[in-house]
Amino acid sequence: MKIIKFKKREKFKYKRKVIIKDLTLKILVGIHDFEKKNKQRVKFNIEILTDPYVSPNRRDLNSILNYEEVVMKIEKLTNFKHHELLEDLAENIFNIIFKNKLVKKINLKLEKLDILKKTKSVGIEVSKTKL
Repeated sequence: MKIIKFKKREKFKYKRKVIIKDLTLKILVGIHDFEKKNKQRVKFNIEILTDPYVSPNRRDLNSILNYEEVVMKIEKLTNFKHHELLEDLAENIFNIIFKNKLVKKINLKLEKLDILKKTKSVGIEVSKTKL
C-alpha cells in the first residue's frame, strides 16, 4: 500500500485596510463666532479596516469599500452642515462609514490647519470598532 502525503494547507490571517490620507477640505467647524462664519482648512486621515474574509471581486463591487464614495460622503456632510466640535464631526463620519457592512474599525484623525498660528495643526484622533 502506497501512502500519499497531501501538502499542508497554509493558513493566513488577513487584515484589509482602506486608507484616505491628507484629504483637506475647507469647512465650517468650531465654537467661535469667526469659525461659524468663515470656512477653515481641516485635514482628514482615515484608516478603515474591512472584513478580511470577504474576498475582493472585481465583478461584485460590494465586496470592497469604495474610497471615492467615502470621500464624496464626507464632502457632502461637511458642505451642508456646520459642526461645533471636531468630535461631533468625527461621530457623523463614523455613522456614515459604518453603514457599509464590510467596515469593522475606523481610525480617524482630524486636524484644523489654520486655527492657532504657533502650531502646524491642532485636532483629534479617534478610533471606533464594531463589536
